[in-house]
Amino acid sequence: MKKELQEKLKSLPASPGVYLHKSANGEIIYVGKAAVLKNRVRQYFQSSKDFDSKTKALVADIYDTDWIETDSEIDALFLESELVKRYMPKYNVLLRDDKSQIYIRINMNDEKPYVSFTRNPLDDGAEYYGPYFNGFVLKKAMRQLRRVFPYYVKSQKNINKLDLDVHLRLSPSEDLSSSEYKKSLRRLIGYIKGEKKQIFKQLESDMKSAAAKHDFERATSLRDQIFNLKELRRKIMFGDKEFLNISKDQALSDISQLLGFKKNPGRIEGFDISHMSGSNVVASMVVFVNGVSNRSEYRKFKTHFERNDDFANMDETITRRFSEKNMKSWGMPDLLLIDGGKGQLDAAIKAMSSLNINVPAIGLAKREEQIVVSLEKSNVIIDQSFVSKLGGYSEYTENYALINLENNSHIIKLLQRIRDESHRFAVSYHSALKLAKQKSSVLSEIPGIGQATQRKLMKKFGSVSAIKSASQQDISNLIGVTKAEIVKKYL
Repeated sequence: MKKELQEKLKSLPASPGVYLHKSANGEIIYVGKAAVLKNRVRQYFQSSKDFDSKTKALVADIYDTDWIETDSEIDALFLESELVKRYMPKYNVLLRDDKSQIYIRINMNDEKPYVSFTRNPLDDGAEYYGPYFNGFVLKKAMRQLRRVFPYYVKSQKNINKLDLDVHLRLSPSEDLSSSEYKKSLRRLIGYIKGEKKQIFKQLESDMKSAAAKHDFERATSLRDQIFNLKELRRKIMFGDKEFLNISKDQALSDISQLLGFKKNPGRIEGFDISHMSGSNVVASMVVFVNGVSNRSEYRKFKTHFERNDDFANMDETITRRFSEKNMKSWGMPDLLLIDGGKGQLDAAIKAMSSLNINVPAIGLAKREEQIVVSLEKSNVIIDQSFVSKLGGYSEYTENYALINLENNSHIIKLLQRIRDESHRFAVSYHSALKLAKQKSSVLSEIPGIGQATQRKLMKKFGSVSAIKSASQQDISNLIGVTKAEIVKKYL
């Protein structure tokens, strides 16, 4: 271990957090979490006799180490997952068994959603959070969060008897409405995403509002939630954006130098279009703050026109994003990343130009992972010497530059993470619309069954196949005998 690192490790804090081991060329080679950073990180540089061969190889490659402090061990767990997804460090891939990956699954389309865990995410309309790489730790953390935000752990369909978990205050009380339960679930999801500050503010605001209305029972319940959230700091387990230091993020620093920015881009927005031959056309906007995704800021767009024209769809999306209302509500980005090449980037730039918006914008072309820059309109100044320093090169065509960097560079890893997230979010929304259309089209063909009845059926049973397998009595109880006979006969 070099002397500089030895001195640096003396300043390790005795707090929870995430540490990042780096190689001699600055590449992040391993991301880990710790209950006590000082103790965990130093273990790597003590006796290696008990290390396996892979861990010994990791230690031999460590040239430098950075760390990010978090408020609690739960925060460290969620931040570790975010950083591993972003950087895909080679030793995280090498040292883990893919079977150990686990996701949190919540389907907010259910009347009473439940929280479960799975190793195989499906395109079933549910939301998946992860992956996480230690199932035991994740489940332990979620048990602690369940005491703050009670949730179901199994489907509530056809369950009539009172659950013991209700008495233990781990499941919602019987009199809690579906909308109130989902509101609590959204706060749980927000905590998982790292939106802790906003949740504290919401809870405190709701508590004061309840007290002002003399609803002291609810005010007391909210006060207990706030107290329990604060108590999580003391829990022993085993991300939190609030503690990320933007000046120490190598990817942001490199992007700033590459594109000639005076400061690191704090807010980067990624855009993508998704449709099937011009039908169910949607667009996504994902937001990365200080290099980490901030899902509470994500936005999705359903285009006003159904057309098989990505350039026109991108033009409409960017125009709507920079409407006066949205600029005031969402703020302004420091950089736009467009999923695509010259055509998509040009459409985005033209849309901004028509509104006199001068936000820097670049593209990321899928095939070669080239950074696409408009020499005249991207509002950036390429530092060609820095491109060469990173081992890359630029190609020039007409009014565009195509920057080619190594795929393992910090810049490409971050841009890929943003691009892939915008693609995932767009495809997820497109799939949801397509599925809803497929479901509604079957019911809409039934004579005498209007939209209100269709919504009732879908809300109660969830799918056409479930309606088909339901008893006629169950359907009659919901929409009446006459309509139930029509539905059963048609299906």
